[in-house]
Amino acid sequence: MNLNKLVPFLSKSRITCDPEDLRSGVREVYSATSRLPGGKHPFPVGRKFAEDIGYPSDLLDTLPAIAWEAFVGVSNVAVFADIPQGATVLDIGCGAGLDSIIAARRVGAGGKVTGVDFSEDMLKRARQAVKKIAIDAQVEFYCAAAEELPMKDGSIDIILVNGIFNLNPKRDQVFSELSRVVKAGGKVYAAEMVFTEPVKSKQVCRLDDWFS
Repeated sequence: MNLNKLVPFLSKSRITCDPEDLRSGVREVYSATSRLPGGKHPFPVGRKFAEDIGYPSDLLDTLPAIAWEAFVGVSNVAVFADIPQGATVLDIGCGAGLDSIIAARRVGAGGKVTGVDFSEDMLKRARQAVKKIAIDAQVEFYCAAAEELPMKDGSIDIILVNGIFNLNPKRDQVFSELSRVVKAGGKVYAAEMVFTEPVKSKQVCRLDDWFS
């Protein structure tokens, strides 16, 4: 898959093996998805995709379109996770806020949901979405890196992660942060795409390959 054709705002200079350059390119791609969800993208986007991976249509009908029209994930993690009433939930890589909103409804008025994402463009959507359904007092969003979470140690009951590990070159630090912020006895629900057979390293060092 050639991102230079699908995503014209990425120049060939961004096709690099440098981890930070790759990360910057990933942020650009996802931010562009938020700005123009109906455009051409190197991965599935939007409501039909959300339905295809298990988000019920009748549930999506009750949510603001701004939350699901730019949805990008790998599973319906907020649907299958065990999220009790009153829980404190962290949604890492929250994007436009779909999982955060679903989680907020499940925890009820006594719970709290925090969404974290590295794209301000996606977070603009998320903040607008929670205001539309008047749950902005219950849900907050931060622009931050998954390997540097703005949470206190042992402060989170439930963590949701919907497809960020493959896109972050600092995975070891991400796992350390998950361990740091989750409470003793808390739970982490993570979904990710995985290879089913070995891939040669030279095939996965370019930005193109992160979305293949």
